[in-house]
Amino acid sequence: MSLPFELQVGWRYVRAGRGGRRNRFISFISGVSMIGIALGVMALIVVLSVMNGFQREVRDRMLNVIAHVELLDYSGQALPDWRATAALARQNPEVVGAAPFVATQSLIAHGGDDMRGAIIRGISPADEAQVTGLGAQLKDGAFARLQPGSWNIVLGAELARQLNVGEGDKVTLVAPGGQVTPAGVVPRLRSFTVVGTFSAGHYEYDSGLALVHLDDAAKLFRTEGPTGVQLRLRDVHEARRVAGELARTMGPGILVRDWTRANATWFDAVQIEKRMMSIVLALIVAVAAFNLVSTLVMTVTDKQSDIAILRTLGASPRSVMGIFMVQGAVSGVIGTLAGVLLGLLIAFNIDVIVPAIEHLLNVSFLPGSVYVISQMPSDPQSGDIVPIALVSLVLAFLATLYPSWRASRVQPAEALRYE
Repeated sequence: MSLPFELQVGWRYVRAGRGGRRNRFISFISGVSMIGIALGVMALIVVLSVMNGFQREVRDRMLNVIAHVELLDYSGQALPDWRATAALARQNPEVVGAAPFVATQSLIAHGGDDMRGAIIRGISPADEAQVTGLGAQLKDGAFARLQPGSWNIVLGAELARQLNVGEGDKVTLVAPGGQVTPAGVVPRLRSFTVVGTFSAGHYEYDSGLALVHLDDAAKLFRTEGPTGVQLRLRDVHEARRVAGELARTMGPGILVRDWTRANATWFDAVQIEKRMMSIVLALIVAVAAFNLVSTLVMTVTDKQSDIAILRTLGASPRSVMGIFMVQGAVSGVIGTLAGVLLGLLIAFNIDVIVPAIEHLLNVSFLPGSVYVISQMPSDPQSGDIVPIALVSLVLAFLATLYPSWRASRVQPAEALRYE
């Protein structure tokens, strides 16, 4: 089957000027527009892929320390029966692990001058490996020394550095609330022995988290048992949906909090940053796409006699408009596809490209002494790439409307008067 003549003529105009000199400048401008679209689309894909990679790295390091979902008593007191709560939660097919915990803020002191605030988390070493990656890593190391009644503690590496303590040193925990004595309210103090440190790769937890045995924490903070249950899910991305299901299952007395809500501020900031970056880079694509307007206007001006001849041969204004819409749309499609392919090529090989550039320029974009992540991460996602391609195509299509309409308004007699 032969193609409609609008497609054939439009495609011929896209290639105009390659065989002669007359329209070479117009062809050059058209090529620049396609390159601009391709570079804009490529930049969008690469930047969003790198941002997704950083988000994934931070998320994975965060979830190496915290559970996917936490079940807490609304009153803030100990759960009446944490095992029954955990068993009820396990009935959900997405839940693959459960462990009790006690968590509260406290002060950790070493000597007379070094004192830091931290979250003290009481854990069951045997169960912790079911819900956090950190528990699995330290199961046979420092966690094995967290025995009930031993009053041992495991500190985040940065917290230990700030307190200037190492394995075997003593630290003092100052529990909130204090105790009433004839002399007044005095703070409750307890000496702990540092038996190890952990490094999660996330500064917030490395500098502000300490782990003790569940029984020791319950005694120190007088909770009379676990204050919550940590859950691990089969799919971390389903945490919000599963949390909603568990909230309905558990009833009104249990607070269900998933990891996205526990760290809502950070994730909201990342999403806003991605959104603003997308808007800024989309403007680059828009500028390149609307360069097609000038290209098509120049083409229409140059092809006035061709348009007039087509009209005298019976072509309708709609057909003439279709010819120039095809020309602009083809340029937009070629530029978009080239940008998507080039962007994906860079995004999937950024772990090779960035080190090569660093070696060539003798620089380090992410020095390990400053940044926790020393390699440029990348995570291309179809949820970003497909909208980028669609927006680029829509902008290119919109750019063709006015020049095509102008072409359809050309009057044959006026165009051929001086030919």
